[in-house]
Amino acid sequence: MNKIRVKSPRLRLDANSYLELHRQVLERDGWRCQVCGSMQRLQVHHLKFRSRSGGDEEQNLITLCTECHERVHRKASGCNVQL
Repeated sequence: MNKIRVKSPRLRLDANSYLELHRQVLERDGWRCQVCGSMQRLQVHHLKFRSRSGGDEEQNLITLCTECHERVHRKASGCNVQL
């Protein structure tokens, strides 16, 4: 018999709370891209995409520069990109 999976609700923050979390992630990551080490044009990336039920939790976010962020999304058809 198959067990029914209960989907856990994802956390989606309001705009102000997300901005605060965004700043916390940048600080946690030392204001550096976690792939190449750049300190320019930083963005916060969801490791598990929101579209795939990824939430706005600190452990699901990582700092990437624009170039690395774009590279991750280009490769992310199935998104198991190793960072």
